[in-house]
Formats: sequence, structure tokens, C-alpha cells
Amino acid sequence: MNHKAGFIGLGLIGGSIAKAVRQYHPDFEIVAYDKNKEALALATQEAVIDVAAAKIDDNFRHCNYIFLCTPVSYNTAYLSQIKGYLDEDCILTDVGSVKTNIHLEAGRLGLDNFFIGGHPMAGSEKSGYGNSKAMLIENAYYILTPSAGIAQEKIDRYKAFIESLKALPVVLDYEEHDYVTGTISHLPHILASTLVNFVRDTDTENELMKNLAAGGFKDITRIASSSPVMWQHICLKNQHNISVILDKYMDALKKIKGLIDSGDEQKLYQWFDSSRNYRNSIPASSAGPIKKTYAVYCDIIDETGGIAAIATILASGGLNIKNIGIVNNREFEEGVLRIEFYDEASAKKAAELLQKFRYIVYER
Repeated sequence: MNHKAGFIGLGLIGGSIAKAVRQYHPDFEIVAYDKNKEALALATQEAVIDVAAAKIDDNFRHCNYIFLCTPVSYNTAYLSQIKGYLDEDCILTDVGSVKTNIHLEAGRLGLDNFFIGGHPMAGSEKSGYGNSKAMLIENAYYILTPSAGIAQEKIDRYKAFIESLKALPVVLDYEEHDYVTGTISHLPHILASTLVNFVRDTDTENELMKNLAAGGFKDITRIASSSPVMWQHICLKNQHNISVILDKYMDALKKIKGLIDSGDEQKLYQWFDSSRNYRNSIPASSAGPIKKTYAVYCDIIDETGGIAAIATILASGGLNIKNIGIVNNREFEEGVLRIEFYDEASAKKAAELLQKFRYIVYER
């Protein structure tokens, strides 16, 4: 039996899922369409896709799965274009982080028996096919929001397919999904962008804030580097939920402002202690919507070749470094050299290796 998957949009998420399909299901035929011809050319060159479609056409017939992987507004618009190419056993899905609008449109077009909303809760501050990789969705929660009219057999089949790509499927109602992700994904991105813009707008003339904003500030605002087009779409399509959530969050800010204004020592302590305890209770292995970073911090002697020596040690251990750099602001960092890796196992192995060579290492 031939198996076939179609992709409309081949950016970070679409490209990563396509690479995962190619890795774990090498027998699949993969067809893709993207307005970015360079992405299609690169995916063809890498043998990730078999067919680069110039438009949405007959190439998408006989697909077992079709993934809509463009910004959320565009995904909804593509439903009517793909409708005529769906076989009876095809599962149509998307990867957007807002679900309500696309479910309503799928229902209006009579696609309830095909459509299962999807949201891989993985990502990166970088975008585009060039940054995609099969392991992006590995061990990440993958939310499924089935339409009311879809057969249970299709839901079970799609769950099994997502599991075969090494992701962790979780079934939710689409309205519940939009409120939950509005709080744990959309709100943090808005807060990060707001904090960055606040620093920009209130900085001193000689940009002291910008130049001193390393370490902890860069960590908590890292996600502000994400695609502005994607987040524009998300805010417009999850508008009601985000507005309600922001109102509640502003109430929380007023509460902590009141504690600061009143100088209530005990309640201020309880506020920070309770947040610390709750954060520490979140499983380290939890694969949430905001991609975790795996970093090791290491004291290093300020001498020629210091970084090269560390890089040589890590390379001899077969470790790939994702990012490396000197941390100049140590307010939130114990070490002065920050080394970032692609996964937790590599970070742990790096710490052990460096300690073996008598380096002082800090793990966070």
C-alpha cells in the first residue's frame, strides 16, 4: 500500500514534520507547496520531499495526511483550495496555535469528517525551513483537536501516526486549547515583546540598559525574537482569549504593585516563595509550548585559547555545540562561559567532561 503526505507550507514546523515523516516513514511519498521556492528547492535537494508543487493541484490527491503549515489566517484560507483534492480516508490537519477559527471554517465547508486540528507544542525563536529538524517535535506535546463529526478510527490512526514521529499526542477540545495556549504560550510571547519594547523606549541616551541587558534578561526575552507575522496572526485569531487573559494578568501585576507600595515584607516573601515553589514543581522533562534551552555555565580563565580548549574537549566527546558565548553580566549567571546544546543528554555529558578536566561547571 502506498502512503502519501502533503504539506502546504514548508517553514520551521512544516519542514520539521516533513523531516520526521521522512526519517520514520521512508516509504512515504511527500509532496509540498510553499510560496518560498528556495525552501522547496532545498527540501528537494535534501530528498525530504519527492514533489515540489508549483500550486495546490492534483499532486495533493490520494494523500493519507495533508498538513497546513502556514500562519493561522492563511491555513484557514487554504481549506477551500484543498477541499477538492481530499480522498475519503484522508486526514486534513494544521499546525497552528489557534484552533477556533479554522474549526469553524472547516465546519462551514463541510470538512468535519476530514479535519483534526493539530498543534505541535515545539518551536524555536528562529524560523524558516533552513532551521527545521526532525527532532524538533521529538518528545514534544502534540495537541489534537478533532472535529465533532470525524470518525474515531481517524482519530486513533492520527494519534498513532503522531506517536510514530516520537511526539506525545494529547486530545483537547479546540476552545479549551485556545484558552490554555493563550495563557502558557501566547501571553509569555506578548510579555517578552512588551518587556523588550519597554526597555527600548525607556533606555538612557547612551543605551545603558541595552548594553547591560545580558544574562537573565536575554533568557526571559529570547522568545521575542520569534516571527512577527506568526504572532500578529495569533493575536488577531485568539483575540478574545488573549484579551481576557491580559486583563487577569494586569490584575496580578496590580496585586504585586500593591505589595511593593505597602512595603509588606511577609506578603512579598510569600509571593516570590510561592512562585519559586510552583516553578520548581514543573517537571524538568515537561515538553511545553516554549522550547527549552539546554545550557552549561563554566568558569574560564581569561587567556588565549581558553575557549578553543573547551571546544576541543567537547568535540572529542562527540558533542555538537548549538551556541557558545561569554556572559559579561553575572547578576543571574554563575559562570562566565555559556555553552548551549541541542538536547539535555548532551548538556549533561558536557558537564561531566568539563568537570573531568577540572573546570568549574554550573548547571541550571
